Amino acid sequence: MPPLRFGTAGVRAPLGDGPGRMNAGTVELVATAVARHLREQEPPGSTVVVGGDARHGSAQFVDVAAAVLAAAGFVVVVPGAPVPTPVVAAAVRSRDAAAGLMVTASHNPPTDNGIKVFGRGGAQIVPPTDAHIEAHLVAAARAGIGPGPDGSPAPPAASGSDDDETAPRGATGVGRGRGVVRVDPTLVDDYVDAVVARIPTPARPPRVALTPVHGVGGEICVRVLAGIGVHDVTMVAEQAAPDPDFPTVDSPNPERAQTTARLLELAARIGADVAVALDPDADRCAVGVAGPDGRWRMLDGDQTGAVLADHLLREPPAAGPGGDTGGAGVPVVASTIVSSRLPSLLVPARGGRHVETLTGFKWLVRAGRPLRYAYEEAIGHCVLPEVVADKDGISAAAAWCAMVGSGGPAVGERLEALEAEFGAHLRRNGTLPLSGGADPAVVLERAASVLGGAEELDGTAGIRLDAPGARAVIRPSGTEPLLKTYVEAWTPPAPTDSDRAEARLRLTRLAEAVAGAVAGG
Repeated sequence: MPPLRFGTAGVRAPLGDGPGRMNAGTVELVATAVARHLREQEPPGSTVVVGGDARHGSAQFVDVAAAVLAAAGFVVVVPGAPVPTPVVAAAVRSRDAAAGLMVTASHNPPTDNGIKVFGRGGAQIVPPTDAHIEAHLVAAARAGIGPGPDGSPAPPAASGSDDDETAPRGATGVGRGRGVVRVDPTLVDDYVDAVVARIPTPARPPRVALTPVHGVGGEICVRVLAGIGVHDVTMVAEQAAPDPDFPTVDSPNPERAQTTARLLELAARIGADVAVALDPDADRCAVGVAGPDGRWRMLDGDQTGAVLADHLLREPPAAGPGGDTGGAGVPVVASTIVSSRLPSLLVPARGGRHVETLTGFKWLVRAGRPLRYAYEEAIGHCVLPEVVADKDGISAAAAWCAMVGSGGPAVGERLEALEAEFGAHLRRNGTLPLSGGADPAVVLERAASVLGGAEELDGTAGIRLDAPGARAVIRPSGTEPLLKTYVEAWTPPAPTDSDRAEARLRLTRLAEAVAGAVAGG
């Protein structure tokens, strides 16, 4: 396995020995690269927040990263216990920190772990910061910093770091500093208070079925919901406690039907009004609803995003401490190039400005000001950008519960009303594997020529094809040898059965054409 590379937001890899896996040595290497970058950009003694979830290795990796940063002269603040990713992102902003490191692999398999890096303000880093850190990572590895044969930190080199200093054990070639590691459990309390202060109390608090999918978000989500007056919350018992093996699911990703099966069973059994699934680090949120026949189903990210956008644009933003509401002006709602086209119709109709960005919350939260809401189709939602400048499953769950309990239309009625006003939007997202060794760029180029009329995406790898009443986006996965496809077809407003049938036919034909073009490439 090749050495770890610093990607768009950090690193993520299987646990194990060697330079291409997550272990104490590679964590030391990554933390060294971040420390060197920060020393070039930030004043001495700046604060850095370091936290981690409950995955295998997370506690050790937090200790290693904190020690490296403290040795570099930073004041390192750690929560002292496993926390959700939004707690770290929020703490970077509330503590005016220079950066934040979150040890997590999100919804990856239990064999993985990783490190996500936030910049000042609590948003994920963007270019050229990632490239600068990657350059430091390469230089530090060449200087001998990193994992030994068993995954432990390698013995320090006598000289040759880019600081031209001896690197004693723990200093990792960034120079001796006067930093310190401070345990601050109030990071969680501050996050809970900030969210509760900005989410309205529902007039009719809903009954909630909740699963954190063996992750770290359950207890804190319950606290937040209680803070807005939602006390009737039942967790899926066998998934309530953190467990890094995720024993009851094939995958801890709430987008998978098997992952949320127990949640929907619980919701039906207790007569819930809301079903909520968080991913293991609680930065993503999936919601379920009951149909007219009483059967429960999970909504996809685009359905949830459309309903939340509609609701949030109709409701004035709640003022937090000091009266802040996130700014004045035309509210911005952001979605990505692979999300549904529905927000481009809905948002202007509600008096907002819609912005379409590249994939990833590092771009979504920078879409414009005042940002009212941002979402991605992969069940990521940013409902309180002034608190967490990233996706946050817990505050999204609270906002959804507040909406359901507001006394307004039921979720099903909201979805029907959107279809009546803007048409039904049918989607088929999938993955297409690449044959061994195939170059994604070459496959995309050939697929574009086969499809005819496809255009390259601006600013990122991929192609887009617009057809009458339908469109498709194809882009390479950043972590696997496959292409991701996003195909959508739509109807006129107030669609008839015939309109829906025609849209389904367009969807199927375009999806099949995309698959055939990729296979032929």
